[in-house]
Amino acid sequence: MFSLRTPADLAKVNTATKYPSIPTHHRIDPRGRLHEEPTVFTGPVIATEKCDGTNARVLKFPDGRWMIGSRKDLLAADGDLVNDPSHGIVDALTGLAETIPPRPGQLVALYLEVYGTKNLGAWKEYGDGEPAWKLFDAFTLDLDLLEQERETIASWREHGGQPFMPEHDLQQLAQSIGVQVTPRLLEIDGADLPASIQDMLAFMEPYRTTVAATGRPGLSEGLVLRDPHRRTITKARFQDYDRTLRLRADEARDASRAARRAAAATR
Repeated sequence: MFSLRTPADLAKVNTATKYPSIPTHHRIDPRGRLHEEPTVFTGPVIATEKCDGTNARVLKFPDGRWMIGSRKDLLAADGDLVNDPSHGIVDALTGLAETIPPRPGQLVALYLEVYGTKNLGAWKEYGDGEPAWKLFDAFTLDLDLLEQERETIASWREHGGQPFMPEHDLQQLAQSIGVQVTPRLLEIDGADLPASIQDMLAFMEPYRTTVAATGRPGLSEGLVLRDPHRRTITKARFQDYDRTLRLRADEARDASRAARRAAAATR
C-alpha cells in the first residue's frame, strides 16, 4: 500500500515527478555547439520567455499534504521542522504549496521557474534580489501509478508518460490558483520559424530583455517553444546561439589567416 511515510514510496514520488530535460531547438553537441538541425513544428507554436533561474516543483496530494522539490530532489514537506535551503526554493514556494487546492484521488504537480534570488547567478537581471516565480508546466496524476515498482515508473517517465497539460488547461489552472505563467511572447506558425542558426538568433533578438523582472529588467535566458498541446517542446538559449556563431567567426578568421600565410609562402 502506497504511503508517504516510507522511503521507498517517497522515491517513487520523486521519480514520477522529476521534470524531463527540454531538448534544444537546434541539435547541440557535447561541446555546447549547435548544428543546423532544427526541430520541426507543425501548426501553431507558442514562444515563452525562459527565465534564468532554477527549476522547482510543488506537489499536492489528495489529503492536502504538499511537497516542494528541485529538479532532482525533494526538499521539504508540510510538517517538516527543517528544510533544504537550496536556491531559496522552499522559502519562495511554501505559501503557494499551502494554498493549492487538492484533487480527489490525484497528485497535482506544478513546475515553476524560481528566479531573482541572490543565491542564483543571474539575479541581477531581474531586479533587487527578491524571489519571483512563474508556472511553466503542470500535470495531474492518478495515485494508482505510484503502486508500481520504481523502475516501471522511471521507464514511464523516460518514455514521455507524464501527462503535461495543454496550454488552455495550464492557463486555467494558473488562474484558479492565482499564479502567473511564464511570459507568453508570441504565437507563430511552425512553418514560419527560422531554420538556420543565424536566422533563429535574429528571430530571438527582440526578446533578449526579460519581461519577467520584478525590478530593473536585464537579460533573458532565451525562449521556450511549444505547441498548444504540449506534444513538442524545445528551448532556445541565447548563450548557445551566441557561442555557436562566435566559434564560427573564429574558425572563419583562422581559416582566412591560414590561407593568407599559405599564399605568402608560395610567393
